[in-house]
Amino acid sequence: MTLQRCVLLSVVTLLSAGGIARVAANGQSHREEPETVIVTLHAKPGADSELAAVVARHWEIAHRLNLVVDAPHLTLRGTENGNQPYIVEVLTWRDTSIPDAAPPAIQAIWADMNRLVEPRGGRPGLEISEVSILGSQR
Repeated sequence: MTLQRCVLLSVVTLLSAGGIARVAANGQSHREEPETVIVTLHAKPGADSELAAVVARHWEIAHRLNLVVDAPHLTLRGTENGNQPYIVEVLTWRDTSIPDAAPPAIQAIWADMNRLVEPRGGRPGLEISEVSILGSQR
């Protein structure tokens, strides 16, 4: 399984059947259901350092706004096709509804990400894959 098969415009995998009950604006009960995603960003030539900084800012702001859970969170850098850099971020949104209703600060970061990536091998420059955590070890 390659990282390149990972992810962009759809982000929804449920980590658990349970969630935290909350009351939505319309008065109906809503259960928060976290979703873990793998975001693969194929950096344009010469843009990998700037892209890494944007990805770091994405996590910082999403965390500060309480949009994500603390773990898992990973940021990885790799190369494909010899020397073409890519970055992978693994994160868990606090609720599946967050990406569809992302605040302007997050949407601005997504615009920066899209500006710094390029399509590769028939895949978009930014891919998002929904995943389920089977387990983790320390």
